[in-house]
Amino acid sequence: MKSQKNNLILILFIIIPFVSQCQPEIPNKEIQIASAVFPLPEKDRDGATVMGYNSENKLVVIRQGSNNFICIADNPEQDGLNIACYPKELDPFMARGRELRANGKNMQEIMKIRGQEVKDGKLKMPDKATLHILSGADAYYDQEKGEVVNGSIRYVIYIPYATSESTGLPLSPAVPGGPWIMDAGTHRAHIMITPPPSN
Repeated sequence: MKSQKNNLILILFIIIPFVSQCQPEIPNKEIQIASAVFPLPEKDRDGATVMGYNSENKLVVIRQGSNNFICIADNPEQDGLNIACYPKELDPFMARGRELRANGKNMQEIMKIRGQEVKDGKLKMPDKATLHILSGADAYYDQEKGEVVNGSIRYVIYIPYATSESTGLPLSPAVPGGPWIMDAGTHRAHIMITPPPSN
């Protein structure tokens, strides 16, 4: 019995440090805020509401803002960097997507459910709204420089039910970084603008 107890203690000593190493390190609130607002124009950063991750890695409001923007900090459980900012009018749509994803729905299921809810008037979609995204597999926030390094910016301009014909835009980029329309004719039709990386 004593031997079994000693073996259990030994196993716990081995497992606990391993589990601790596997858990993602959650940046402090200041770093999450500074990086999350980076996709926005500088003049809008200080007033944005920021949602970040608490000690349990749950997404919560970590700063209440004063302007019309909401920014979502990078998820420390995911590889690379992915941060986004958008106007408050788009939040019901974005929040519903996060809720469905948390419930195990895949992208196609989320698109179908939100599309039906928009059609039924249960989910409000703004006439137009711009999502600012900064991401990158090797991107990170450099505290000394106070900026995101190796990240790529893209703009997603939602115009529900817009088409290539109604916007005059192609269904794929005509030139590198050129605007094009994605999911044309659907509730989540949007113009994609991905500026080429500067050399």
